[in-house]
Amino acid sequence: MLPHVIKATYVCGDSVWVLFDDGAEGEIGLSAELHGEVFQPLRHVDYFRGFTVHSEPRTLAWPNGADFAPEFLRSSLRVAA
Repeated sequence: MLPHVIKATYVCGDSVWVLFDDGAEGEIGLSAELHGEVFQPLRHVDYFRGFTVHSEPRTLAWPNGADFAPEFLRSSLRVAA
């Protein structure tokens, strides 16, 4: 079963706090992933902050079509101890 993002909030820089449908939540830093043509605009904080939780496939998405697979986001989650 694929994880689904149900809520996300901008934290700072290239980080977001994400809540998944399995109850897992935490922060995800995406700086290492922001390379390539579609992800280059996300290096600008104002653009990065413009993400939404797309209704299908229920993951983070940006207006230019950039998105991340929800299973990648789930595996990148930093859970607070």
